[in-house]
Amino acid sequence: MRHSTLLKIDGLINLILGLALLAFPVSLVSYLGIPESPSSFYPNILGAVLVGIAIALFVESRDECASARGLGLTGAVAINLCGGLVLGAWLIFGGLELPTRGLIFLWTLVFMLVGLSSLELAASSYKSRRTS
Repeated sequence: MRHSTLLKIDGLINLILGLALLAFPVSLVSYLGIPESPSSFYPNILGAVLVGIAIALFVESRDECASARGLGLTGAVAINLCGGLVLGAWLIFGGLELPTRGLIFLWTLVFMLVGLSSLELAASSYKSRRTS
């Protein structure tokens, strides 16, 4: 089986699991018989990371040199952006009742993840302009 085909299969599995965790329907949790969570906060964050990994795998599957590089910079950007943006959405729209220290900690993570992704995108853009 070709390397790119395996990456696409892996990406599809991560995407399905990630979307299921982002939606996190209580009926599915009951049906599967898995432990319920008092909040869908952590499953949503994990879902976002899995969607980011899926995106990275799909991008990498299109590259002929994928076996030599792993997910690389594009993968890091996808994972960090998905996780950071969903965490930010939870902080804005999730109605979380957190102490101030929790809000500070989580917003710091959002800014670090999105900021790091911005730096990685800028570095990638700069590198591609220099090699062109």
